[in-house]
Amino acid sequence: MSFPDGFLWGAGTSAYQIEGHHGRGESVWDEFCRRPGAVEGGGDASRACDSFLRWREDVELIRELGLGAYRFSTGWSRVMPEGTRADPKALDHYERFVDALLDAGVEPVLTLNHWDMPAGMSWAERSTAHAFASYAGAVAERLADRVTWWITQNEPWIIALLGYQLGLHAPGVADLGTAVKAGHHVLLGHGAAADVLHAHAGVMAGAALSLFPCDPATGSEADWAAAAGSDGYVNRWYLDPLLGDGYPADTREHWERALGHDLAFVLDGDEAAIGGRSDFLGINYYTRRVMAAAPADPFPWRVVGPSGDVARTDEGWEINPGALRDLLIGLSRRFPGTPLMITENGGVFGDAPTHDGRVHDTRRIAYLRDHVAAVGEAVDAGADVRGYLHWSLMDNFEWALGYRPRFGLVHVDYATGVRTIKDSGRYYARLIAGGGTAPALPRIEAFG
Repeated sequence: MSFPDGFLWGAGTSAYQIEGHHGRGESVWDEFCRRPGAVEGGGDASRACDSFLRWREDVELIRELGLGAYRFSTGWSRVMPEGTRADPKALDHYERFVDALLDAGVEPVLTLNHWDMPAGMSWAERSTAHAFASYAGAVAERLADRVTWWITQNEPWIIALLGYQLGLHAPGVADLGTAVKAGHHVLLGHGAAADVLHAHAGVMAGAALSLFPCDPATGSEADWAAAAGSDGYVNRWYLDPLLGDGYPADTREHWERALGHDLAFVLDGDEAAIGGRSDFLGINYYTRRVMAAAPADPFPWRVVGPSGDVARTDEGWEINPGALRDLLIGLSRRFPGTPLMITENGGVFGDAPTHDGRVHDTRRIAYLRDHVAAVGEAVDAGADVRGYLHWSLMDNFEWALGYRPRFGLVHVDYATGVRTIKDSGRYYARLIAGGGTAPALPRIEAFG
């Protein structure tokens, strides 16, 4: 494998998951966390990793791991506590943080919306796209001269699915029609923010999509149709308007049948305002979906796997690096000329510090090795991949799942805030130093 010169090796976090509440405004997630039973264990992100105050320590961790890039988000509810006017002190903070990253030789990858927005706002409202553009402008005015890589929206499908269709994330709405509308407005927000960003020279703007390859459970025509329907619902409904020729006709017809009406909220000119603005595509990959036909309404498909004895994370998700390789190759062929970046890839492994004070997370080491190898195979096959950002730098508040799932290369003791680099973090540092060439899986005692 040979990764191109300038390939970005890094990791990511998001503001709401690590910063804590200190000095910011009320978020839709603050409201959601106060709902009884909304968050596993009843926790919230009032402290999280306390990174708003401990950011210098986090920059040193990034430096120690040898990361060449760091994905983070500016908190919308921090930058605009009331949703309208920017707080200069918040922008001062992010300016200091970006300068510290650059001083450490680290490329900032900035996300504008990683699910955190001021209380009272909703993607169900078209006006939110315009408010988002104003927020993007305030951040860009301060940072566009130093930040090249900008992610407008993180995982539009997950925002629509969990926030507005199932009610499992903020703002906790459970209505299919509202979810489809919200997803459209998220994409409109991408287009509006990208226009603002492109007013600044040298900026690369894109969205990060949660992409799940959809495979049929059997070779039957019905299961193939189910996989294609799922692919439209999960992937193409967002990929095509961003990078192609507008919303895919088959999925649009599905929504109109399911909702019983036309998508009147998609106005003339909307698709043109979304498309043609992505300088790259961010890819969040975790696993795949295996689909079978089903008589369910409104979805004539169901997830049936992967089943059986396959490698899984502690969250039960199949570990399948080959699907990532094939996804990257397929995207590069379908959207030639669009650079790709792995903006999230990781797994839940609950290893804790042992008697020696270290975290011997050998399963995450194997996960890293195999997924980086898959990216390398895609690059060798011609995919234009510009970077790999592991999720996540550190254990953090995992939304409705609270503090149980641990994704980090760095262990966080939530009671004290103490950070401990896991064996996987040290392995990743060696892998980066080798330009992506994976060292052999080491004995635990090899890490000092």
